Amino acid sequence: MTVTERLGAEELRSAIDAFREALRAHQAVINRLNVYPVPDGDTGTNMALTVDAVAKELAEADPGLDGTCRAIAHGSLMGARGNSGVILSQILRAVAATVRDAGGLDGATLAAALAAASDAAYAAVGKPVEGTILTVVRESAAGAGPVASAGGGLVAVAEAARAAGGEALERTPELLAVLREAGVVDAGGTGFLLLLDALLHVADGRPLPETPAGEGLPDLDAMSTHPDHEGHDVADLRYEVMYLLEAPDSAMSGFKQVWAGIGDSIVVVGGEGLWNCHIHTDDIGAAIEAAIDIGRPCNIRVTDLMEQVEEERWVREQVPEDADALESAPVTTAVVAVATGEGVARLLRSFNVQRIVAGGQTMNPSTADLLQAVESAPARGVVLLPNNKNIVPVAEQVAEHSDKVVRVVPTRSVTEGLAALIAYDPEAPVERNAEEMAEAADGVVAGEVTRAVRDSTCELGPIRQGDWLGLDRDGIRAVEADLAEATCALLAALVDPDHEIVTLLEGEGASPAATRRITEWLAEHHPGVACEVHHGGQPLYPYIFGVE
Repeated sequence: MTVTERLGAEELRSAIDAFREALRAHQAVINRLNVYPVPDGDTGTNMALTVDAVAKELAEADPGLDGTCRAIAHGSLMGARGNSGVILSQILRAVAATVRDAGGLDGATLAAALAAASDAAYAAVGKPVEGTILTVVRESAAGAGPVASAGGGLVAVAEAARAAGGEALERTPELLAVLREAGVVDAGGTGFLLLLDALLHVADGRPLPETPAGEGLPDLDAMSTHPDHEGHDVADLRYEVMYLLEAPDSAMSGFKQVWAGIGDSIVVVGGEGLWNCHIHTDDIGAAIEAAIDIGRPCNIRVTDLMEQVEEERWVREQVPEDADALESAPVTTAVVAVATGEGVARLLRSFNVQRIVAGGQTMNPSTADLLQAVESAPARGVVLLPNNKNIVPVAEQVAEHSDKVVRVVPTRSVTEGLAALIAYDPEAPVERNAEEMAEAADGVVAGEVTRAVRDSTCELGPIRQGDWLGLDRDGIRAVEADLAEATCALLAALVDPDHEIVTLLEGEGASPAATRRITEWLAEHHPGVACEVHHGGQPLYPYIFGVE
């Protein structure tokens, strides 16, 4: 076995590739370790996406050491996702700067790089919390220092850092009650240790750690009652705001003070005029205005954490019962569909859908999720119904990775999917099914009603947080303070004398009284239109309907 005690540009690139591979392999497990109720997406996913951005930057950078280190620093800053990704970016930036200055990575440089990474990570976080990735990085640096001072080489220093970090990770439940109650270790710290595993993989060829089987992971049913590590529950700070900020370094101290007054989970990293900023807050406008006062924000991302957690809960709870285990007789063409509620899943199965994948507006299934369902379907030809506009692009990638003949009917709502299934013939060829199902779906006018999560405006006038919004393919068609009135206003905009059937799916938040008002409105204003009401159980959208 060849041991490399000093890494240059090529080896650093290999280490990033190995880190990326390890994060992707462990992504789901790290996501499951994230027990906080507002998980900024998911820790494993955000760390993996951050390193994906680094890999993309490296692919276009000068291959020398200076270009490699600058690409790691810049790529991680520009591509950081979520709280965990922003902290990881600061760690990678500190490591890259130390290695660039030293002209390579040996034992002494690794120890110095870890110490710099720890300092940078703590400095970036508004309120550092022990029992998180910060603790694991700090203890890794503490473990590396003595070995490096004694003249240890790269492998010895990396092993010492990995051992100390691993011990610190095991102790994280002692420092954070939420981890102790869930019986897990910190997710971000788990992801960070994979960086040390990647360095050892490149330095002496040892294999990357295998993905654990999943035992010992948290009871996710309890997540909604856990406070997060900053002492807030879901209802306290609703929005995650992130952006890149072009501003002078001298202005950032005042910027952080402003942010400290309007939110929490604050992470601000960067320098030399470019900063990656992350906050949880209830005041989106103030969070962005603070940046406008000192510079130029760009790539602004706002996430409704309450909506994200609510849909994550649904995806956990409402995976169609034994959907992947259903024994289905072989057919010429099978259907894979994405479901948005337990009632919707039952309706889809009543139309002989062979495989159902859990997913929705904010918790989109991955290409891998859809591919797994396609591969398990009992046919060589498969029609894929995404049933949501956000899922259509992901679904269209599946055909490239399957040996089966896969055709996507780009349904943008479950009502379009149900209409498409009327034309489904299990014994017809997949091409004919796809064509006829797409034509049937196109004949549906789809609408949905949901609640505004913030004040805004539209062509109809002002929108206040809590208003009910009626939406169709073209945008907002109704704004009302009352749920039933918003639904009736949307139907008034969409139903015309040529229509014959309205299919109404009741979701979470619907009520018998509201449904009765809606059906009575239809009977009065469109007596020739039949109304079919089904329990869908979908979250976030009390009413989804299709007009045919």
